[in-house]
This record gives sequence, C-alpha cells and structure tokens, in this order.
Amino acid sequence: MKDRRLGRIDMPAPEARRAAPWLPIVMLVAAMTSMQLGAAFAKGLFPAVGAQGTTALRLAFSALILALAQRPWRSLRGGRSVLPLVAYGLSLGTMNTLFYMALRTVPLGVAIALEFVGPLAVAVAGSRRWRDGAWIALAVVGLGLLLPVRHAVGAIDPIGAMLALGSGAAWALYIVFGRRVGVVYGTRGAALGMIIAALVFAPLGVAAAGPARFTLAILPSGALLALLSSAIPYSLEMAALTRIPARAFGTMMSLEPAVGALAGQAILHETLAPAQWAGIAAVMLASLGTALTLRIDTQPAPT
Repeated sequence: MKDRRLGRIDMPAPEARRAAPWLPIVMLVAAMTSMQLGAAFAKGLFPAVGAQGTTALRLAFSALILALAQRPWRSLRGGRSVLPLVAYGLSLGTMNTLFYMALRTVPLGVAIALEFVGPLAVAVAGSRRWRDGAWIALAVVGLGLLLPVRHAVGAIDPIGAMLALGSGAAWALYIVFGRRVGVVYGTRGAALGMIIAALVFAPLGVAAAGPARFTLAILPSGALLALLSSAIPYSLEMAALTRIPARAFGTMMSLEPAVGALAGQAILHETLAPAQWAGIAAVMLASLGTALTLRIDTQPAPT
C-alpha cells in the first residue's frame, strides 16, 4: 500500500522540464513498481506475523528511516497546533492497517482499486460540474463490478472488500489532514505523521500478532518492506514532482491499480475475472479523468 501526500505542487522549473523529459515518467513507474512489490512482499509476511504484525514492521522501520533522514523534530515549535498532526498520523496508521488486513482475502489489484475511491471522492468533493459527477458515476460502476454483490464476483470476500474501502476512507482523511500538516510543518510533516502512526499502531500490531513472533530473523524483512513500500517510492515521487506538473503526476498515478493487479498476478499468482479487470479499469479511468479535468491540481504522497 502506499504513502500519499496530497497538496498543491508548484510547476517544475523550465530547466527541469527541458532536461530528460522521460526521466520523471521512469521515476514514477519505478515508484509504483516498488510500492506494489512491497505490497506483494508484505502479503508474504502474513503467515509469519499476520497482517497487523506486518503493519507494525512497516510503520516502525519507515518511521526510523524517515526520522534518521529528515530529523523532523526540528519542526516542532511552540505555538503550533499538534491536533492535525496527530489526526494525520492516526489516519496514516489506520490506512495501512486496514489495507493489509484487506489483502488477507482480497487480490492486490482489487484492493488498490477499492482504496482509490477515497482520494477520488476527496478530489471531486464540492464540485458542481457535470463531468466531475460523471467520473464519480464511472467509479461507482467500477465498484459495482468489484464488490461482492453478485455471484459473478463472489470470489471477493465481503469483509476484505469493506476493509479496503475503509482504508480508502482513511486515505481521504489522510489527505485532508495532510494538507493542513504540510502548511504548518512542510515536508517534515510526513515523517512526524509516520512516527505518530508507528507509536500508536506498531504496539497494537505486535500485541495482535504475539510478541514471540517478532524474532531477530524477521527484522531484516521489516526493513526491506519499509524500503520497498515507503522510502524508495516516496523518494522517487518527490524527485518526479520537481520535474513535472501536478496534473501529469495525477495522471501517472492513475495507473497504480493496474500495476498492483499485474504484481499480484506475477508474484502472488492472483487471477482476476474479466469483470474484476473491467472494474479496475473503470476506477482507473475515473481517476485519470479527474486528474485531467480538475481545476485545482492535486496529488498523492506517503502510506
């Protein structure tokens, strides 16, 4: 699953756009690939420490990496409200936990498509233009193809589907609070939010899995998971955002459900029905259309 930060991003400098225009595309494809490899790798850890234990490993090591890289405590100054920061961290931890719990029974590509509904709803919230309503309608069609309301898609576990949608709702809150945190704390807000998420959800994950399951042998896997799912994609996304407009970033990120579905098929041997592929495509098109037509550029940042 992903770390995402939504907010207005300034247009890249002309020099950055002229230099190697293909480079940011490569960066974003690499970021999405790393993210989905991380999700597939996380699913492989479930037999060892469970979904919540895997969340604990990811959050703890991601927080450690970001803390060492950014030293975010420098941004903690008197007079700044910490409530949005706490809400941001809690929504981040909830998003990761629910997403990994959904992956226990839901294919990776389907879980990502269901989760995408959250940020899509935030992107078009308050819009009164008919075409934005059309993107929501298309997303609803995709949900109708993905959710287990018919026997044709009965292979999708209803509880897992609801967990993925819950992760999407947490992602929406993450975006809302992330915008406020970004204004106050800048880029270090992501690291502070990750630390809060780790402090709250890592102990819960360890308790749910059982402390005895967290041996020294599992720690390297946790570090690798944090690198694949947070450190590498986050760094690549931030580098790409300095070279391309936010609208182009949003367009590229619309590919993520397909990348997840392909990773699930190639690594986890998850086979999707034609209706499920159609549902993923509908959600992707809704996300793509939103990215191309919204008046205010927005985009994702760290899960």
